[in-house]
Amino acid sequence: MLNKRTATNALITIICAGFLVQLLNKNFQFNFELQSIEILKYTNQWYRIFTVTLLHDTSFVVPVHLALNMLALHSLGNQLEIFVGPKKLIAIFTFSLLTGSLFSALTLPINGTSIGASGAIFGLFGALAVVGRKHGIDIKSILAVIGINFVVGFTISNVDWHAHLGGLIGGALAAQLLLVRRR
Repeated sequence: MLNKRTATNALITIICAGFLVQLLNKNFQFNFELQSIEILKYTNQWYRIFTVTLLHDTSFVVPVHLALNMLALHSLGNQLEIFVGPKKLIAIFTFSLLTGSLFSALTLPINGTSIGASGAIFGLFGALAVVGRKHGIDIKSILAVIGINFVVGFTISNVDWHAHLGGLIGGALAAQLLLVRRR
């Protein structure tokens, strides 16, 4: 029987709740979006490295940014959770969020900001590739989807590919460390 109370569903619920608060409170994004590393150091608001995942683009009638991220989180998270379990999935997501946000903050201009969960989601791509390889699964399709997403990210303006790259590296590293620890 499928457990409906998964870590993946919990992450989706938390992120969607953050988006709802963002829609209801116009200051929420301003107070929790990721800023450049210089601003983070100056203001000591390091929590923004994690709260960035609660925010998504609200400029469309339909929340496209949120919908695409939650669809990817649902697909990747559920698959990964089968292999590593809920606690390790949360660890991979959190570490990917951290590395994605740090890569982004290090490259943002002094007045730049970033929002979204895609850095952490790219981490799930990286982790799924590592886990798939470990289990003898052909990962060519995973690598193709990663490549397509990077191409799309470079062609659409305002996409923070630094967060994607940082998250991808963080997710692959976290999965590798968790798999080694498991032996």
